Amino acid sequence: MIDIIIGTIATFGALFVLLAAIGIVRMPDTYLRISVTTKAATLGVGLVLLSTTVYFSNADVTSQAFVIILFLFLTAPVSAHLIGRASYFIGVKLWDKSVMDELRGKYQKNTHILKSVVDDTPEDNVDHSKMKDK
Repeated sequence: MIDIIIGTIATFGALFVLLAAIGIVRMPDTYLRISVTTKAATLGVGLVLLSTTVYFSNADVTSQAFVIILFLFLTAPVSAHLIGRASYFIGVKLWDKSVMDELRGKYQKNTHILKSVVDDTPEDNVDHSKMKDK
């Protein structure tokens, strides 16, 4: 019975990692790729580590796996946010069919100031609708 539980958890983990890999290939822009890989890969690796804790059922392995899972769940969203933010600020173009750009007109490229309202100096703002493909 325990082998079925371990196999099921590990299989779901591997499927989520596979979905993350497919998402890297299929998503049209950097921001969607970051979103897909962060969510799916984090969950997939967490499930694989959970299956190792069930398989070994040892306090040492369990504590190490849970520390790794905690570290992964804390660092993956933060790093994805920083990569996405840096990509936006250096001018990586959004997908052509993106519906919203909530930062349009709020980031000044010369002073690197991000404001919560649209700024009155449009010549200084990053505008992805006028950017060339990178």
